[in-house]
Amino acid sequence: MEPEELLFVEGIDEDDDEGYIHQLAILGVLIYAGADESRRLRSERRRAHRTYLVRDDLLPNPRLNTPWQVMYDGQNDRAFITTMGFDVASFQCILHAGFAELWCSNPIPRNDTRQMAVPRPARRSLDPAGALGLVLHYLNSTMREVSLMQIFALIPSTVSRYIRFSLDILLLTLKQLPEGRIHWPDGDEFQENNDLIVARHPLLTGAFGTMDGLNLAVQTSDDQEIENATYNGWLHDHFVSSVLSFSAQGLIIACRLNAPGSWHDSRVAQPIYEKLRTQTPEGYYLVTDTAFPRGTSQIAGRIKAPIKEGQRLPLDPLERQSLLAFDRQLLSFRQSTEWGMRSLQGSFGRLRVPLEVSYIDKRGDLLETCVRLHNARTEMVGINQIRTVYMPIWKADEQEEIWAHFENMLFGEQREKDRVSRFHHIY
Repeated sequence: MEPEELLFVEGIDEDDDEGYIHQLAILGVLIYAGADESRRLRSERRRAHRTYLVRDDLLPNPRLNTPWQVMYDGQNDRAFITTMGFDVASFQCILHAGFAELWCSNPIPRNDTRQMAVPRPARRSLDPAGALGLVLHYLNSTMREVSLMQIFALIPSTVSRYIRFSLDILLLTLKQLPEGRIHWPDGDEFQENNDLIVARHPLLTGAFGTMDGLNLAVQTSDDQEIENATYNGWLHDHFVSSVLSFSAQGLIIACRLNAPGSWHDSRVAQPIYEKLRTQTPEGYYLVTDTAFPRGTSQIAGRIKAPIKEGQRLPLDPLERQSLLAFDRQLLSFRQSTEWGMRSLQGSFGRLRVPLEVSYIDKRGDLLETCVRLHNARTEMVGINQIRTVYMPIWKADEQEEIWAHFENMLFGEQREKDRVSRFHHIY
């Protein structure tokens, strides 16, 4: 081939290469544009069926002019008690007893950051007071998280992450807070409690508290062993069982929490039996119902319960009259346990919806947090103030129906009657 012809052929090859590259570029642009359009169409389809909130649906700044910020800035005791169970002074006490420090000094666990990362509290959506307000709103209500998103102006992932982290540091704070301790009486405290009881029930010399079981609904599980463990044949549903003991001052002095719902109360109460055996002076006893056996000879006389139906009474009229008078006072005092259980469930609405079945430790921590918060509220807000402030709220109008027909109510109905959501006008 002549040199001129060779150059002509090479020129044709170069032109072909340029055209091929140009075609590839066009094809790449079309692929990119098609993928972008596909993502846009999928996003629009998801938006049409989306059941969660995004940032554009919420107030722009979680630290400014949200419903929570407006309520917090108002510093109104009644608003704080209605939504969180504590007045302003008690809220600040818990906040500065360690919660704020733990919030600021620990990184919030998440999958896309290292556990040892340096915390940056100034970059978080909530300050320490907001985090404490969020977790107390969560515990005191039956609201879904979407309602908390509206109150605190947080997106779903942030709400879930903040609640989990705040629950952990709140429990750590309450364990260090003297008012949040769970304390079995010691020394003269037995007699102090008995003096309060005898002033109203003169025949109950030696009584220092009451004890009863509490069954809380739990979700069902796909695991057959867990399913069987949580199923209560007597109540025909799934529960976790707890036993709590209340002093005459309204404090929880002992508890066994988060036991399988299939266990009988007497089995759950074994650690409390041990306290009666080893840490209780002679002559003092707890008042229970007939579900609790009187125990072995080692704790004989340290548990007393009303007369069982069908139990044989003494033939001697005076002895029978004395026994019946004692029994009436036992029944009357045992009612205080129902007040304690009502106070616990009435205040912490989260206990009225089925608890998670999968995370046993987390469920146990939640129950312990509620128990310690109950004691802290009793000590810090005051039992008399609780009765005058809480009982009218719980028992007036719709709230009376919650307690009168509790076992027949759907959990959706309880959310409709939740006092926290009604305070924020959430429907």
